[in-house]
Amino acid sequence: MRAVIQRVSSSSVVIDGETVASIGQGLLVLLGVERGDGSEDIAWLAPKVARMRIFPDEAGLLNQSVIDCHGELIVVSQFTLYGSTKKGNRPSFLRAGPPDMSEPLYLAFCDVLEKEIGKPVGRGRFGADMKVSLVNDGPVTIVIDTKNKE
Repeated sequence: MRAVIQRVSSSSVVIDGETVASIGQGLLVLLGVERGDGSEDIAWLAPKVARMRIFPDEAGLLNQSVIDCHGELIVVSQFTLYGSTKKGNRPSFLRAGPPDMSEPLYLAFCDVLEKEIGKPVGRGRFGADMKVSLVNDGPVTIVIDTKNKE
């Protein structure tokens, strides 16, 4: 699994003109599922996201997590995080998990993340054409891949 974590002042997801998720201060997480990913990837990644210290403390140091600052989260599935551009100009998405495998893992990741932070997590809609808006705060953007744990 690969997550692009963006610290935001606000973020929202709109589908067919309807706002399906909206948050203030917190994290927008773009989540890609790779072929071969499973529950062990979720068990490692969800707590990592919840406890990632990328919010400033009273001294301005990045010492607080989204839990510490009582922030909110939106998680959006994004298979294009596994686009390979090694050959030609059209990305290949062969490493991305197929929808029947990826959707349950995406939903399970959101469920585990909700338990980690103790509140609901905003969600996009798997496979939908979404309009994702964000005000990147900092900017702070972190990329985490479960295949690079060391």
